[in-house]
Amino acid sequence: MGRNDMPRAIANILDSGAFWFVARLVLTFVFWGAALGKIADFPGSVAELSALRIEPAKLMAVFLIVTLLVGSLMILLDRWLWLGCGILSGFLVVAIVLAHHFWTMQDPDRTIHFRVATEHVSLIGGFMALAIAGRLRDLRRR
Repeated sequence: MGRNDMPRAIANILDSGAFWFVARLVLTFVFWGAALGKIADFPGSVAELSALRIEPAKLMAVFLIVTLLVGSLMILLDRWLWLGCGILSGFLVVAIVLAHHFWTMQDPDRTIHFRVATEHVSLIGGFMALAIAGRLRDLRRR
């Protein structure tokens, strides 16, 4: 077995439609979970955006929830997956700029928000890989 050879059992798991769905479900969990939480506590969501000086907070909370749900659904349903990846990646970039602008903060907030921002960047990388994997799966099905 060469250094890049994959055992057949692992390859079968990775090739399965069920595993493909679970991977998308897990990657998007933080987004659709947050959207459901924001729906459950809509006044809290509005207050959170107001505290960040994002106005009109009520309208922006609706926009945020729709963005999180639409991006997640596109990925979960494997329809325009690349666009869903782009939507959620764009959300993460905006979140870094508006809510986690560590470069303007002092410690300990700077360190906390820096860690959140780096996690966001890692998720963007995951969406890039997911978009590539989706494209390759589409090409393989042709």
